[in-house]
Amino acid sequence: MAILEVTNIKKIYTTRFGANKVQALSNVNFTVEKGEYIAIMGESGSGKTTLLNILAALDKPTSGNVRLDGHDLSSVKESKIAEFRRDNLGFVFQDFNLLDTFTIKDNILLPLVLEGKHYKEMMEKLQPITYKLGINELLSKYPYEVSGGQKQRAAVARALITSPKLILADEPTGALDSKSTDELLELFTKINKEGQTILMVTHSVKAASHAGRVLFIKDGEVFHQIYRGNSSNEQLYQKISDTLTILATGGEKK
Repeated sequence: MAILEVTNIKKIYTTRFGANKVQALSNVNFTVEKGEYIAIMGESGSGKTTLLNILAALDKPTSGNVRLDGHDLSSVKESKIAEFRRDNLGFVFQDFNLLDTFTIKDNILLPLVLEGKHYKEMMEKLQPITYKLGINELLSKYPYEVSGGQKQRAAVARALITSPKLILADEPTGALDSKSTDELLELFTKINKEGQTILMVTHSVKAASHAGRVLFIKDGEVFHQIYRGNSSNEQLYQKISDTLTILATGGEKK
């Protein structure tokens, strides 16, 4: 069952005073099945960030539509859009987006606080997630007291705690060292195997090689896609590298 349907998305930005128009996305079409783990790749300026902002309901397309679990994002009232994001989407960012004045525990619980959940219910959700992510002993610490990898685990816990239909990850390994990157990618694989749908935008071939499918964006369109099939991470890494070479040299997709 498709949890996300992206149909004929076009995005045109008009510069100040309408002097110039820039087409960031021209005709993007793809679906994401429930339980999939998808990576989106492409060179800088290919439209990845614009697409992610539209999927996150932070921006609206010029034309086309996005449906999340059957709901057309364009039909969600402006006054309800923040609530819709909170109820349906989990976010993991490159720079963690944790509040330094909040403890790790309070950062993780923030989405539930905004939903008005009772404390008992929040704690019932918190404990299994933090144990699974290995950060249960860090809950009383503040973000500036823990490592980058631990911050990102806290961010993943915050994304998971609302049981989102879809996790959107924006360069989640971008600020991590090699060891923390490996740990996070193993974590994403684990939570995906448990049924969580993940869509990740990344420049990292290593990160993308852990996904089940890789979409390549070029000139505002889906240029090519690779399915994992029976490929190992190493084999998928090589296929991704080959495709990126074709993208960079202006060749045709296979």
